[in-house]
Amino acid sequence: MPVSEALLPLTQDPGFWTGQISETDDLPPQLRVSFPVVDGYSLVLDIEFPAGDRALGLRRPASSEPVQLGWSPAAGPYPAALHWWELESFARVIALEDPLLPHPGLVVALLSPFAPATADDDLTAITAVREAAYRSLRREVPPAIDSGPEQTPLPLFADERWWPAPQALSPQVLDEAAVAALSAPAWATLQVRAGSRFPHEDILDLVRRTGARLRHMPEQHWYAQTRALARRITDSGDLALVPALLGALTEAGCDHPTVLDALSEPLVPLEACWMVETLAGADPGTLLRHHL
Repeated sequence: MPVSEALLPLTQDPGFWTGQISETDDLPPQLRVSFPVVDGYSLVLDIEFPAGDRALGLRRPASSEPVQLGWSPAAGPYPAALHWWELESFARVIALEDPLLPHPGLVVALLSPFAPATADDDLTAITAVREAAYRSLRREVPPAIDSGPEQTPLPLFADERWWPAPQALSPQVLDEAAVAALSAPAWATLQVRAGSRFPHEDILDLVRRTGARLRHMPEQHWYAQTRALARRITDSGDLALVPALLGALTEAGCDHPTVLDALSEPLVPLEACWMVETLAGADPGTLLRHHL
């Protein structure tokens, strides 16, 4: 897994996402997380502590250090280093290459601030994907503690109202208020792509390669056998047919964990949508728009 072991506990801390990290004494001066995309390209996020400043970079094939795409203080504003459609395309391919990084998930949660909305974007769709990404953040919670009496109480105190259970911790890292606040897409105001140092050709090459990866997938192996059913789901918007697609893929011999997980119960609609779109060879958002 490309995610730093030092970063994982941070992602399970609500303060990391809201800018109020509780403990920074044991953190290194800088954390680097690298997300391999395709053909040697990687997106690299550097986080400095204790301030929390963040820099997004692009590592080229056969290169050791990334080229910076954009930098931001912890509280923003973030530069428009990526277009939203670029980030989502990259995140889809990352998920296909690493089943431990499903989409929408950690990649979108960490990097979407660097892809603020423009007038050409579908704000409703962006918000939905970001919400799903932030809701996907999970943490381990201790088992509930038995709050009942250690021995049989007197009849007067036997009622459960005398022994209220403590409020159970949610495995979801962020509460709904935080999810809503973080999911609202910011508008692109800080433009960095016009600069002479911005790696335009590398981004364009990465876009071509990720696009090819996604376009060719439904033509390969068992996916070609189920493309018609995936297309039917995409055209109708009926996610009730997803179990049939999962069954057809399994019967055809599909063993790709990212594909199977995205289509399995309990179904996460946003995750199922992008996978069905990919298997159908449809444009991103074609199925999602049925559910907004």
